[in-house]
Amino acid sequence: MGLSACGGHLTLDNPSPGASPTAADGTAHHRVHGLVAVHDPGEVTGSLAGPCRARDHGELPDRSCTPGAVDPAVTQANIGSTICRSGYTTTVRPPESQTEKFKWDVAEPAYHQHDVSGELDHLVPLELGGANDARNLWVETGSIPNPKDTVEDALKRAVCDGKVKLRDAQAAIARNWLKAEAALGV
Repeated sequence: MGLSACGGHLTLDNPSPGASPTAADGTAHHRVHGLVAVHDPGEVTGSLAGPCRARDHGELPDRSCTPGAVDPAVTQANIGSTICRSGYTTTVRPPESQTEKFKWDVAEPAYHQHDVSGELDHLVPLELGGANDARNLWVETGSIPNPKDTVEDALKRAVCDGKVKLRDAQAAIARNWLKAEAALGV
């Protein structure tokens, strides 16, 4: 797979096999409870075109650029063998070479950022079955590890303990990770 970027737009020279089909405008044909469904383990996929504007001082992404995306291979029925299994995220996380290239060459330009202090983050985290698609990636400003990590951990525990349905956790964190725990009663 080759990545190329120009002006905040990522293009894929060779889309990954098994990735969700996309229409000419880049939108996915398949959605899971309102979120784009993309099966892309181990690689950054999709496109991101600006201008994008982070919300709440960089803590929340632009909804039109980064609405969130999930891996349809992760379901409520298989959480025991996917997200609730120790080491799961290492099997689906892209290599740092891809995520760093995407951060510097695509996400920062699309969001009009330059050398910001922060990390490329999955809006719907891999720990909750998030995809590696551009529609799920943005540069969250601030300290590393970031405050969103504790929310992700709490939601994953709630899902794995059977207190919250996977789809509800995915939707809540995509909507607003700052309010996700309260919205779900976690």
